[in-house]
Amino acid sequence: MKHKFTNILLALPSSSGIYLFFDIQKELLYVGKATNLKSRVSSYFCGAKTSRPIEQMMHEVAHIEWEVTESVLEAIILEANTIAFHKPKYNVIGKDNKSWNYLCVTHDHYPKIQMLRQHEMKQYLEEKGKEIKDWKIPYSKEYAYVFGPFPGVNTKAFLKLLRKLFHYSDCKPRSKKPCLYRQMDQCLGVCTGEISGDEYKKQVISPMVSFLKGNKKHVITFFEKEMKRASRESRFEDAALFRDQVKQLQRIYDVTLLNKQFFEDEFADTGKNFRIEGYDISNLGSTGKVGSMVVFEKGYAKKADYRKFTIKTVVGQSDVDCLEEVLLRRLAHHEWPYPEIFLIDGGKPQVNRVKRMLKEKNIHIPVVGIAKGVERKKNEFIFGQKNAQFILWVQKYQDLLIQVRDEAHRFAINFQRSKRRLK
Repeated sequence: MKHKFTNILLALPSSSGIYLFFDIQKELLYVGKATNLKSRVSSYFCGAKTSRPIEQMMHEVAHIEWEVTESVLEAIILEANTIAFHKPKYNVIGKDNKSWNYLCVTHDHYPKIQMLRQHEMKQYLEEKGKEIKDWKIPYSKEYAYVFGPFPGVNTKAFLKLLRKLFHYSDCKPRSKKPCLYRQMDQCLGVCTGEISGDEYKKQVISPMVSFLKGNKKHVITFFEKEMKRASRESRFEDAALFRDQVKQLQRIYDVTLLNKQFFEDEFADTGKNFRIEGYDISNLGSTGKVGSMVVFEKGYAKKADYRKFTIKTVVGQSDVDCLEEVLLRRLAHHEWPYPEIFLIDGGKPQVNRVKRMLKEKNIHIPVVGIAKGVERKKNEFIFGQKNAQFILWVQKYQDLLIQVRDEAHRFAINFQRSKRRLK
């Protein structure tokens, strides 16, 4: 059924970002974030009901805009900054929600990073005789910067990713031994006295603050300049650190930044609209090893995005090693859009290998495998994540996932047969 937003919904990209709902007077009513803008915004018009307050006021929406981001993290930050600046009418409805968080930077010589929930922040301010007014939190003796609110964010994952990107420290300065994060190269040596407070603020706090204000390009430029300066001064370890930070900032992807409720809403809203990539390995003994990648979007095969892989590095017969090669080559293509789900034709060994690879690359996308058994008569689903809502989603759309698995198998077999004919 067509409605006034049909053309807009068709034009929406399947990318992460924020969406903005306006009324007929162009007043901003609501801003939200999405891992997939097309699926998320379309869900408001598909008849499915969730607990989102804006759903009760959709009759007021007269205009829709959106802004694409390069990662979920940037969508989270852009949403927070937009809410804080514009104070949209229907975002205010949820402002007492305990899942809303604020990120605070202290005034310490080595500033600390803290995450406070909405009710914790209100209690803290009440003790100081202050209050949150118009989304603005008054800076205090303790806090140099306050960012937020961040609705629906997994705070543990949020802080973990910020630590990987900027190496902030919460250890005790000048301790007798290096902290755990120093041993993992995620602390610059606050605990061991290897970095001064001023240098820590320059290399860690200032770039992170700039990033949280939405200035990622500025941060990348700063790190690139620092990398070149360190290289000129023969500080090659420092240069490598800045190089790695640039690479990480250029490609950020972490769906687990969104809390459980948001993750559940995403799956409930989008049904089978997700992009799914299916993989299979086919071989003739230890020779003729090939891999396949098939893509389904909105429940249908997208054959233009299919890819074939001739295995190049694996010696002998090992489907798990072949799968790792295929995934590594696929992930090297940053121009290919990431899926919402990786589907593997295989059991626990294959799923565990893919999980490990994705974790090493800081890519958090659900993985599910289908163990085929003898004569492909067995369909046992192997889950890479123990998220209850994802498991329910898989159970609901298991026929679609089996179809993706079978298509990956067919595509791999046909590719192997064509290579044998050529010989």
